[in-house]
Amino acid sequence: MDSVRVVEVTIRTYERKDAAGVADVFYRSVRDVARSDYTAEQVKAWVPGRWDAEQEHRRSGDGRLVLVAAGEAGEFVAFIDLELDGHIDRLYAAPEAVGCGIASRLYDAIETAAPGQGMGRLFTEASELARRFFKRKGFAVLGREDIILRGVPIHNYRMAKTLG
Repeated sequence: MDSVRVVEVTIRTYERKDAAGVADVFYRSVRDVARSDYTAEQVKAWVPGRWDAEQEHRRSGDGRLVLVAAGEAGEFVAFIDLELDGHIDRLYAAPEAVGCGIASRLYDAIETAAPGQGMGRLFTEASELARRFFKRKGFAVLGREDIILRGVPIHNYRMAKTLG
């Protein structure tokens, strides 16, 4: 029987002081975790460098719902964001948090909050890894998107789920 790592985290709403931690999780997640499904060239095109805290706050502080997961020592390990139209723009976990169920807990919190914000449908553009995750959460694949990002071919999947 495989062992399961249990990680204690606190999930809460994003605050301005969280911007640097969110930016760090985003960078490390794409640069480390996405390499399981994308080439080094694709990963670098996806995230060519680190965002600073101000760039991150402009995005996370624009009115969307952002939930963060912090470990026992206060370190950020994952986050998710939900735009006002039901679009899940980002769901990322730090490499050390992958496989611990934290992304699932963040998603479940977003899905629970969505109807209260008048949302009957959630949708996203998912990477290979995220596609597998969202399928387990009941999303349907609407189609594959092949794009050129910073001169590099890369793909993702349009996915959606009707709530209720």
